[in-house]
Amino acid sequence: MKTEERRRKIKELLNSKVPQTGNNLAEILGVSRQVIVQDIAVLRAAGVEILATPQGYLLPGSSDCFKRTFACRHDLEGLEKELILMVDYGGKVIDVSIEHPMYGELRGYLMLSSRYDVQKYVRDLQNSGAQPLYTLTDSGVHLHTVEASSRQILDNIESALAKEGFLLE
Repeated sequence: MKTEERRRKIKELLNSKVPQTGNNLAEILGVSRQVIVQDIAVLRAAGVEILATPQGYLLPGSSDCFKRTFACRHDLEGLEKELILMVDYGGKVIDVSIEHPMYGELRGYLMLSSRYDVQKYVRDLQNSGAQPLYTLTDSGVHLHTVEASSRQILDNIESALAKEGFLLE
């Protein structure tokens, strides 16, 4: 398979709404994971918006979902509880972002939609030795973009975040 054909196929596979890992793409396309990483870099440089999530790569797409951004603050112990609350109420946590004093907005794509996703994310975070993005701010304030199938679900998430003291008001 020629390079341009492989990159076209990568875009097709990433358009499926299901995140694809680099290893999975490499296996499907019969190349190494490193070739996939390079292809992703070239596609991004060419202007293709490719999201890298803990579950794999995907293209952002139009959605019939409702979205809301929540400003939150908590300590490290509140991290898992906050995320589980959002997914248990029917939300999908798209990302987390902070306002960094030097770099401006920093965003990490999470794409968490179940307790399993949240628990895996927290476990992977702990095993990596990395710190959550919000620890880069003095205040711990961070934003989550959450998708849901209705405004009512987002209202319920907002109420539950406020009740738990996570919501910045």
